[in-house]
Amino acid sequence: MVSSYGYMNHQSDQYYIARVLAGETNAFSFLVARYQNLVYTVVYRVVRNREVAEEVAQDTFIKAYKSLSSYRGEAKFSTWLYTIAYRKSLDAIKKEKHVMSTTLIEEISEGEVGLVNDALSNLQAKERKKIISDSIMQLPEDEAVIVTLYYFEEKSIKEITKIVGLTMDNVKIKLFRSRKKLYSMLKHHILPEINSNNGRAI
Repeated sequence: MVSSYGYMNHQSDQYYIARVLAGETNAFSFLVARYQNLVYTVVYRVVRNREVAEEVAQDTFIKAYKSLSSYRGEAKFSTWLYTIAYRKSLDAIKKEKHVMSTTLIEEISEGEVGLVNDALSNLQAKERKKIISDSIMQLPEDEAVIVTLYYFEEKSIKEITKIVGLTMDNVKIKLFRSRKKLYSMLKHHILPEINSNNGRAI
């Protein structure tokens, strides 16, 4: 017999939203459980501080709960939620007067991209995840979020434009540039034999 919790835990976002709006406030906890890790990841990629990220993630869900009646379902709930998280993250940066980091783009050939992918595939999943996460954290905050949403949350370009408030062309450009930067950083992490040959593969 499936418990009522197990049954509810597999319902759609819209199901929980309807329950909350009908006065069943506890149903919101299912949405929090479903998205808390992903919201924290998006926020942390912007604010770069664990304590601040936890606070902003919490504020995101409070804001989402209070604003739930204004959610019209025109975008996915996750897209709407990440938009709140991203804006609150930018507010936190402004409060801390944090300056966005910049990373020099190093040219990387498609052949080197293939070598990086091969090297990544040979790593243990945990180690691979850490190296990629560490490299993403070296990207400027807006690019780190775009990469996270596109490659890890599998958001479309259109959805990302809603979240970060940029045009589709801008998102595409940032995605292209950040991918090059990311592979360049990954190359330095895992391919020392390429680095020691002035960026040329052996």
